Amino acid sequence: MRPDTSADHADHTAEAERLLRTATQYPEDKEPLYLQAAAHLELSGDRARAATLYDHLLAKTPDNPPLVKALKAANLWEYGHEAEARAIIDGIRAAAPREAAPWEIIAEALESHDELHASHDAFTTALTLLIDPSEEIPYTSYSLLTGRHRVRRMLGLPHDEWDAVADSVNAGPITLDELHDPKRLWTLGSDNPAELRAEIARLRAELGTYRTALSRPFPVAMLHWPEDELRELLTAYPTLAADYPTHEAHLTAIESALRDLSSTGTRNLGIVRGTVPSYEAFAASESASPADASLLPQYATTLAARGRATSWPPPRNAPCWCGSTRPYRDCHGTPDLR
Repeated sequence: MRPDTSADHADHTAEAERLLRTATQYPEDKEPLYLQAAAHLELSGDRARAATLYDHLLAKTPDNPPLVKALKAANLWEYGHEAEARAIIDGIRAAAPREAAPWEIIAEALESHDELHASHDAFTTALTLLIDPSEEIPYTSYSLLTGRHRVRRMLGLPHDEWDAVADSVNAGPITLDELHDPKRLWTLGSDNPAELRAEIARLRAELGTYRTALSRPFPVAMLHWPEDELRELLTAYPTLAADYPTHEAHLTAIESALRDLSSTGTRNLGIVRGTVPSYEAFAASESASPADASLLPQYATTLAARGRATSWPPPRNAPCWCGSTRPYRDCHGTPDLR
């Protein structure tokens, strides 16, 4: 899994340079911008420079060290630094990060280098760590399920419970068993028109799924103001009090809105955390006043587009998204939300 990066960009080097210039203008967004720039550099073939960007981020204590390390390992392995890549992957597996992206990256790196058993183990460890079978499957874990299914098919392993879960979240028109059938490679050399037409249909479905993954919208993100930030916001711009009567009401409104969206089938929901300086800078960039309440949804969307959204809902036993020390199930995750 890479940061969303178009595979058919005309000039990856130029796009990387543009992103790096943007990072100097918006240092608070340096990490996601550097990661996208590194992805473009990898696509351009300049893997050594991409590695330098990863090293730069790791030296500055990034927001998401496991993700940066996983991307660095995958990049290193692709240009001949296998031993270092393996050492990083071993370190990530030992650290057991509680998010899907680093696991997916290292599992796919192992898979791409024919380390199928190790890849299968990484996928399985991630799912066991991140998913509670009694709860709704997080959208961010879908690709872990399908990746594990793919590797198991290549290993010739029988279906198990995780494979059944993967089948249940597959929204494509073609089953995972068919998409991940190892015999498809033989079909490409067939001179049977019916087999070739069937394979073309499968490839089109796969390409459609891939394009959707690359171009999927950023999370539908709700804007969360921590209590001190909301107090500062309303002190500076009291007209916004109509939107935020109390901090408690603000938190309840976020949870209620996300539950309503989820009940209608909306996926990839998230929460972004606002700060007054960031909001004021956004308003200035839009040549608008921070007191204008219509800017708030745009600000939330912009934060999400910059990679600032965290997935909702969190696991029931994880700390609540609101910042309290209580588990989500005992805080805003209670069934009787008021």
